[in-house]
Amino acid sequence: MGGDFAPQVTVEGAHAALAHLSEQTTLVLFGDRAALAAADNYGLLDDPRVEVVHTTEVIAMGDHPVKAFAQKNDSSIAVGFRHLCGGEIAGFASAGSTGAMMVGCMQAVGQIEGVIRPAIATAFQTARGGEVLLLDVGLNADCKPEVLAQYGIFGSIYARTTLGIENPRVALLNIGEEAEKGNLLTKATYPLMAECGATGAYNFVGNVEGKHLLTGEVADVVVCDGFSGNTLLKTVEGFYHILQGKGVHVPFLEGLNYENVGGTPVLGINSTVIIGHGCSSALAITNMIRLTERAARTDMVSQFKRAFKH
Repeated sequence: MGGDFAPQVTVEGAHAALAHLSEQTTLVLFGDRAALAAADNYGLLDDPRVEVVHTTEVIAMGDHPVKAFAQKNDSSIAVGFRHLCGGEIAGFASAGSTGAMMVGCMQAVGQIEGVIRPAIATAFQTARGGEVLLLDVGLNADCKPEVLAQYGIFGSIYARTTLGIENPRVALLNIGEEAEKGNLLTKATYPLMAECGATGAYNFVGNVEGKHLLTGEVADVVVCDGFSGNTLLKTVEGFYHILQGKGVHVPFLEGLNYENVGGTPVLGINSTVIIGHGCSSALAITNMIRLTERAARTDMVSQFKRAFKH
């Protein structure tokens, strides 16, 4: 029921996603059954791989996230998180209230023991045809060096398990490639990440400048604070729309379209959660569902737990 155009685009996107999902995957829809049925022009609800869990409430974008999550017990987001925590579903995704989704992540699912702060990440297509993961892209605007060093672990595990990159190169976003460059945060973070590289926690390759983000030549995972990451993300999205408006259509640019990315995973918590854009189209919903299945079928969360066990 979440998103600016739900439930119509949710049903349309879910129907399109079924063609890409494994035959062993069950797609569970949380929402008002009558509203979903009214939007179903595709026979989605009759598909044996689809289940509907009826809910009677919706957390609106204008609702206070903490209060709404607690008070609207029968909302699609609250019920979805209960199913996730109960092990009835392997992954949960929504284009609904980001605030409410994060409340569910922190209060219901909880962060992995040893994790200082979770992060949200997004993957871009590179000029080489692969993918590069950027994190954090908006969850933590202010970070400590220890947090950024942990993001390298998040990014490396996610890139390996979900993006299929065997030995991902992890870099720190900076204004120069030299170790001594940057502000107080990046200068303090560099030696911590270098130590992680030396101990084998991940493959640290040093600093990377913004101009190298999409080349795929330097790094597979780029670590930064949420303020910088969100600014960079929005710049890339704006660049895509400008070129699209000018009639520039090439395959590489489509890799910068949020609709093709689908959503952002929340990394460092005890289960698989994907957050979609509030204005998600049917295509974005489709790719959000595909990404959720992809992440849920890996052992990403268990690898996070092992990495932070000591």
